[in-house]
Amino acid sequence: MENQVNSKNLMVNNGVTLGIASVLFALVMFATGNHLTPHWSASIINAILFIGIIAYGIKQYKTANNNFLSWGQGVKIGVGVAIVGGLIMVIYNYLFMNFIEPDFMNQMMEIQNKAFLDQGLTEEQVEAANAMTSTFSSPGIMAAIGIISYAIGGFIVAAITAAIMKKSEEENY
Repeated sequence: MENQVNSKNLMVNNGVTLGIASVLFALVMFATGNHLTPHWSASIINAILFIGIIAYGIKQYKTANNNFLSWGQGVKIGVGVAIVGGLIMVIYNYLFMNFIEPDFMNQMMEIQNKAFLDQGLTEEQVEAANAMTSTFSSPGIMAAIGIISYAIGGFIVAAITAAIMKKSEEENY
């Protein structure tokens, strides 16, 4: 039971760290005017934050558990960290798109439409793409997609990290 309490604390603490780090990075991108067309390096920085904080949470659990870690425990910790971080990002995105930059979606649509036209799509094809995009632009659907994306990403990172870090009591003999 003690490990269960520790795992919940680790998931929440590291998830909050992930969420705050992601929000701070998003705010820096906004403040520097790079939120609409970010450089490819922004994705690398986000990935490093995501992977690093999840791996650190799994490592903390392993250390607190006498250096033992099963694959399942590692995945549970990693997905928990990712979901808590995802919840924080979903809240931030809602606040960002409704209060900080209410015109954000329209600006993104303009950029996407220009890219579609530059690729040779017709006006009808662009309008069809806009109609499809608008169906996924409601706050509820965007929140669900955000949390699911974080959970899937967290599972992938945690599965790999836990496979590398796993150590059972049987391996000591």
